[in-house]
Amino acid sequence: MSEYLSRIKSPADVKKLGMVELERLAEEIRERLILGVAKTGGHIGPNLGVVELTIAMHYVFDTPRDSFVFDVSHQSYVHKLLTGREKQFDTIRQPGGLNGFMLRTESAHDSFGAGHAGTALSAALGMAVARDMSGGTEHVVALAGDAAFTNGISFEALNNIAASTKRLIIVLNDNEWSIDKNVGAIAEYFHKIATNPTYVSLHDRAAGLLEKFGGRAAVHIAKKAEEAAKGIVGRGMIFEEFGLNYYGPVDGHNLPMLIETFKFLKKQNRPVVLHALTQKGKGFQPALEKQKKFHGLGPYDPETGETKPAAQKTYSEVFAESLTKLATMNDKVVAITAAMPNGTALDLFRPHHPTRYFDVGIAEEHAVLFAAGMATKGYKPFCAIYSTFLQRAFDQIVHDVALQNLPVVFCMDRGGLSGDDGPTHHGLFDISYLRGVPNLIHMDPKDEDELQDMMYTAMLHDGPSAIRYPRGTGPGTTVKKKPVAIEIGRAEVIKDGREITIFGLGNMVAEAERLARMLEAEGHSAAVINPRFAKPVDAACVGAYGTRCDLVITMEDHVLAGGFGSAVLESLNEQEIDVPVVRLGWPDHFIEHGKPEALREKYGLTAEAALERVRPHLKRAVAV
Repeated sequence: MSEYLSRIKSPADVKKLGMVELERLAEEIRERLILGVAKTGGHIGPNLGVVELTIAMHYVFDTPRDSFVFDVSHQSYVHKLLTGREKQFDTIRQPGGLNGFMLRTESAHDSFGAGHAGTALSAALGMAVARDMSGGTEHVVALAGDAAFTNGISFEALNNIAASTKRLIIVLNDNEWSIDKNVGAIAEYFHKIATNPTYVSLHDRAAGLLEKFGGRAAVHIAKKAEEAAKGIVGRGMIFEEFGLNYYGPVDGHNLPMLIETFKFLKKQNRPVVLHALTQKGKGFQPALEKQKKFHGLGPYDPETGETKPAAQKTYSEVFAESLTKLATMNDKVVAITAAMPNGTALDLFRPHHPTRYFDVGIAEEHAVLFAAGMATKGYKPFCAIYSTFLQRAFDQIVHDVALQNLPVVFCMDRGGLSGDDGPTHHGLFDISYLRGVPNLIHMDPKDEDELQDMMYTAMLHDGPSAIRYPRGTGPGTTVKKKPVAIEIGRAEVIKDGREITIFGLGNMVAEAERLARMLEAEGHSAAVINPRFAKPVDAACVGAYGTRCDLVITMEDHVLAGGFGSAVLESLNEQEIDVPVVRLGWPDHFIEHGKPEALREKYGLTAEAALERVRPHLKRAVAV
């Protein structure tokens, strides 16, 4: 049992510890993280990197009166351990347990929920301005990784901070990684600051004084040393140009220095930035050696870091291999990702076609506009972006791609539930937010082979298209050597029937087939249709079966509001066909984290639940 961590019931207990005890607490937290996340899976690397930063923040500030805003908030596990949730930590990302991100309904210490990057600075500024307007004195601290500064929202916030508030503390957690290695000019700029030898020398001397003497005078000397070094690095630091006082870079694992620095920054009456250099995965050798893998992963061996090998390829891997094949066939095919080469599996594409691979950083809006520009010059961009992250680029999809009818392909990984990551990552809205966009076609494959065929179809299509596919593995269907184009808007009749028609979209085809077997066991004739397209819906197929059958059932891994079932209802209405329709999909509220199978059972997205839903209609049909 941990000696110090077990004593921490609230941040007030952190303040009772001496420096030696705080150092030991940091060690115990790392042990707790490594052992706990080994069982549950999660974002182990980012959290190991912010142990000292988080301890120092809680030592100096007072949550929940003071507000901590974590960008993305996947690095908030240490914060959870220090705010009364240590005993629940083994439930993190588990059904009914702690969320893997900040969640306002989970604790008063979670001042702002998140799950996407680039949100911290704007949210923190909003809190600071609200505090100023109310005459408050509390502090607002935003902790954002260097990768978050590749996101446009961060710069929109920087543009407003100095003019909007007198006090705000921004902590730049610089570990040179998002999920993959950070890319672009901003990453190079931060690297230049951190590695300039004269800057490092001045900083080290200042750090020595701070550790030796402590207090405000030493921090003042450190500040002067930093200011002298700024002239060497460049013509004024970027943050200074935005009107923020810049301090750093400092060692993000030096607890005494961090505490003294936060005490100093707490007294400042203007917006400030603390640049802290941290090591992602610190304290766990496997996480240091494989930083990309240990950003976030499933359960692992806490000794070796080894994970259980996958039994079959994921949809993401099939996507990447299929795109590699298409790029070999067509030299105009390019791949674009927004800092997710590992998550989208495009790191499998990159070695084969390195000059046609583009990682633009955490900048989905830019990714889509960049793709649009390439499309005007005859290229066929495939944008691999999670369904939940593509939400951020909706305007660019409408205004820049669809309006100009440009042949950009949106490959939406994690279409449907994203399991343990929860509501910030579930891809349950993309049919609704794309179905009303003119010129755009929207596909959803039933298996791995159909995914490849849809990608080939999109490559041949002279206009925008979207393909959504689930997280994880599919049914294990063998992928053909050569893809085949699918007729746009044509559904596939998997099984014919006379009484009931079941449309199972994408990964719900298997449940539709199970439901058909259950219905047939009770004496009903059921057709099973693989719609393939959420847009355009196969109106001829919908009309034919809507006229022939007594009941239509739609099943989708998507919200019901505006989803595929809504599209079928609209088609029936346009054709003036009056037939009962039972729609199965996700309800009109945000779905919690949990195992997909359990969540589908809870919310009625199973063949068994569907059978119970349709029984009243079956009784009426039999009575007639």
